[in-house]
Amino acid sequence: MATDYEFKKIQIQRDDTTFDAYLVGKEDAPGIVVIQEWWGVDFEIKNNAVKIAKLGYKALIPDLYRGKVGLDAEEAHHLMSGLDWQGAVKDIEASVNWLKANGSQKVGVTGYCMGGALTIASAVLVPGIEAAVAFYGVPPPVLADPANTKVPIQAHFGDADDVVGFSDIKAAKALEEKLKAAGKPCEVHVYPGVGHAFMNTSPEGIARRKAAGQSEDCEPASQLAWSRFQSWMNKYLSA
Repeated sequence: MATDYEFKKIQIQRDDTTFDAYLVGKEDAPGIVVIQEWWGVDFEIKNNAVKIAKLGYKALIPDLYRGKVGLDAEEAHHLMSGLDWQGAVKDIEASVNWLKANGSQKVGVTGYCMGGALTIASAVLVPGIEAAVAFYGVPPPVLADPANTKVPIQAHFGDADDVVGFSDIKAAKALEEKLKAAGKPCEVHVYPGVGHAFMNTSPEGIARRKAAGQSEDCEPASQLAWSRFQSWMNKYLSA
């Protein structure tokens, strides 16, 4: 792997706490905060951060779980249930600020599953963001109302996603209505025949998705979503 795509572990300060984060990409590139799934900072979120770096960005993954990683769905659910979501938003804000203080003139946010929901929450609550791309996740109303987004949002869902109220087709359509009401640029894309976590296309990710009874062949949907992601971030971060 080229030097530009090797992770550097850093520490970021916010309020009275310090947390680890993982950085990959060129120093002077536009920044993108990459927010973990419910598993934690594991192989798959790092795979996606490297893909983002290869698109020409500096990707930063804040460790919201403070080093903990879910090894199975039960453990991941426990970790997500115990997450301080308001604190996670503060971690994301500190990550945005770190990128802007370290060579990135413009910064976007993206995330998957739990990270998708936090991406949308960040678009509402975190200053200094230029654009957001969320994958299969909508924040609870008590955290953030998508209708109040301050930045352009692109969102991606699978029409076979069965996580009711969070990333199923009904949640996707409700999000689209709220984003349109916000008056900011928005796109909500729904991919036929794929379920939750369809962006996880590594062998390990496919195996984990298969074990959960989810669709296996997500490569076409994933490639299209990456293309749309790149166009969206280029539009708002490269100008």
